Order: sequence, then C-alpha cells, then structure tokens
Amino acid sequence: MTLPVRSRVPPAASGIAGLLLAAGSGSRLGRPKALVELGGQSLAERGVALLRGGGADPIFVVTGAAELTLPDVTLVPNPDWRTGMGSSLRAGLAALQADSAAVVIALVDQPLIGPEVVRRLIAAFWDGARVAVACYSGQRRNPVLIGREHWAEAAAMAEGDSGAREFLRTRSDLVTLVECGDVGRADDLDTAADLKRITEMMSR
Repeated sequence: MTLPVRSRVPPAASGIAGLLLAAGSGSRLGRPKALVELGGQSLAERGVALLRGGGADPIFVVTGAAELTLPDVTLVPNPDWRTGMGSSLRAGLAALQADSAAVVIALVDQPLIGPEVVRRLIAAFWDGARVAVACYSGQRRNPVLIGREHWAEAAAMAEGDSGAREFLRTRSDLVTLVECGDVGRADDLDTAADLKRITEMMSR
C-alpha cells in the first residue's frame, strides 16, 4: 500500500527515535562520508538535522571509521563497522531506549532527503503503519520507520551490507509505502562525481 501525500500536521512525535547510520569509511569516496561537508555542514550534521527537523527524538548516531562530535545525540560506536551496514543497524537498534515506540532509520550519505520525509513516515506510524518506507516516484528507498515490536526481527536479519533490506523483503506484508518524491531525493553520495553533482544541485 502506498499512502497519499498528506497535508495535515502529524501528531507530536514524542517517543519516535531517530537512528543515523554513519559508520562507513567511504571507500569509493576516499574518506568517511560522515565528515564530508556540504553547505557548511558535515553529512553527519545534516543527517541529525534531517531526523530532528522531521520530529524524531531522541537521536542516535552509529559511528565507526570516523570520530564524530555531535551535540545532543547519543553516539553508538560500532567496532564491527568494517563488516557492513548490518552490524551498524544491529548496534543502533540495541542502543535504542525501551520507551521509544518506533525508530526512523536514515543513512548518512543521502543529503537530498528533506525533513518532511521523516514527518510523513511518523504520520504514517500514528495512522497505524508498523513499518513505513519512503519511496520516490514509487521506488522504495530511505529512510524507513520500524515499530519497536519488530526491532529484534530486523536486527536478526541484518547481515553484511544489507541493513534492513532483508527484513523489509521478508516482511513485505508489514510495509506501508509513503510517497516522498515531491519533498526529497534519495541520491547516494558514494563517489567524488556524486559529491560534485549533488553540490551543484544544492547550489541552484
């Protein structure tokens, strides 16, 4: 099911945590993506602002290849970051507070996603969705929201570089798609060419 664009203001997002996966080394870029700056902000800072601006609180950031200093967030070191995104997702889910009803999971390397995307995922949760996935022109991407009752299952399926992908594929019956193509783009920043292209797009 794909939810239509909603114009109403979603309910207060108290108890919806934000989780930013920012542990990778950026091997194709030649440096950790979390430290890359765009518009005077690091990608890690932009990711935190995305989650916070969308209404998620508290915010957790999984770290690994780079040391990060970010105010008002909980840093979650992942000593196994070299094994891929799966270990970061497991570390992040394990660190979440028990009183959070759900978590919005974002990736540090998608800087063109706006806070309204997070707001729509949270609104979908309050409307009854237990797992919500942002999509862009019908294509499933990130961020994703997972209700607390599914955290253990998602963590158990998080292996290698797949993150939550296997959980979302296996439990497609739970997934509500939330169209967000009008308020963001899920372009990945993986290479120097990506950085140049995204920088140019943001300067227009």
